[in-house]
Amino acid sequence: MTNATTTTVARGEAPWVRQNKVGRRWVYLWHWPIRAMHWISTGCVTVLIVTGLFIGRPYFLTSTGNTPAFLMGWMRFFHFLAAAIFVATAMVRVYWLFIGNKFESFSSLIPWRTTQWKNMAKVLKKYLLIEPERAPHYLGHNPLQQATYSLLYLIAIVQIVTGFAMYGLSNPGGLIYTLFAWVVPFFGGAQIVRLLHHVLTWFFVIFLPVHIYFTVRADALHREGRISSMVSGGRFVRDDLPYVDEDKLEQPYE
Repeated sequence: MTNATTTTVARGEAPWVRQNKVGRRWVYLWHWPIRAMHWISTGCVTVLIVTGLFIGRPYFLTSTGNTPAFLMGWMRFFHFLAAAIFVATAMVRVYWLFIGNKFESFSSLIPWRTTQWKNMAKVLKKYLLIEPERAPHYLGHNPLQQATYSLLYLIAIVQIVTGFAMYGLSNPGGLIYTLFAWVVPFFGGAQIVRLLHHVLTWFFVIFLPVHIYFTVRADALHREGRISSMVSGGRFVRDDLPYVDEDKLEQPYE
């Protein structure tokens, strides 16, 4: 005999959808490469923000204006290293857009259907505490999250392109300079490229705490394990709610 918190496999369900006796079930959503890239890219973005803001305007200056020996050199080194790792994670993410399940592929990244835009409006109303009971439920990302992450990826691409363009300026005629030589004239000058790169950094500065807040809030209110889903790959959802993307469940790839 099992108690109320024992997890079992419901009859007729696949083994990766586990049923328990408290009205919730555990569903597998995110493959391990997606979870790994999520945490690696989070660390990279944090390092890029800290080092990038210092490179743009050193904030470790002493009262005399001096800094420890080679501090700027170390900041640039870690900035470039984090950028290289971040680009590697981006390449894996792009690859997974083609081979991932429907929660990770293009179909779940860009809300292009009319119904998705209608549901996005309902989700936005929910966040604004307007008719929250009418908001649709999703196992994966809802349309508002999809649009936000699409914008995030677009800004990340601009940051990568402008960053490489500035890096190439230190070695005119080099490979990186040659590959990204079009960027500076496209945006109208090196100074505009630097300004754009700096301004877009603040999008990530704002996004990270907001993202953490909403994730922690959702976990605290709904007890669905959204934070742990980026470790285990799945989360608990209620049995009594209909989910728009319920038909997207697939066997996990491990």
